[in-house]
Amino acid sequence: MEVSEETAVDRPAFPPIKREKLENGVEIRKISVPAHRYSPLKENWMKLFTPIVEHLHLQIRFNLKNRQVELRTCKDTKDIANVQKAADFVKAFICGFEVEDALALIRLDDLFVDSFEIKDVKSSLKGDHLNRAIGRLAGKGGRTKFTIENVTKTRIVLADQKIHILGSYQNIQIAKRAICNLILGSPPSKVYGNLRAVASRSSDRF
Repeated sequence: MEVSEETAVDRPAFPPIKREKLENGVEIRKISVPAHRYSPLKENWMKLFTPIVEHLHLQIRFNLKNRQVELRTCKDTKDIANVQKAADFVKAFICGFEVEDALALIRLDDLFVDSFEIKDVKSSLKGDHLNRAIGRLAGKGGRTKFTIENVTKTRIVLADQKIHILGSYQNIQIAKRAICNLILGSPPSKVYGNLRAVASRSSDRF
């Protein structure tokens, strides 16, 4: 079947994406820091500073006026993608992950952080019902959260009504499904059973 040149559709021409840069062409990222993360940031500053400066060859500082962590490339930066890796690393720490867990975002390329709120899953939760949903996610002594983390090979942070999951895309989806079922009221025993079945299937696939 011949297609005439007149019917061929021209490719769309998109303008170049504007990137946030300084006047001298240096790539920068800014990460806002909420007040409750000031103390952890101060205590762990050198743990953040060392891999970003020594391994990624970037510059980092905390702007007290804007309350932001600022990252930028310099003449020693070998790969411009490092600035985004460093930004993801700092964001993960600001979300509440341990520095050692967040470091995996620098070392591995297929890791992400997914964030959502309990009300995104069930908007009608209020008052005691919301508190009980948070309690179901954590479990007695944090047991439910640890079980989901271990089975799905992820890390989870419960920050009030916000939930942050660190892991590979596939594992995040498995953990997220388990968390959503708990929020919707499924008993933990049923969620554990489904979780192990899905995790075993995914491991057999590889």
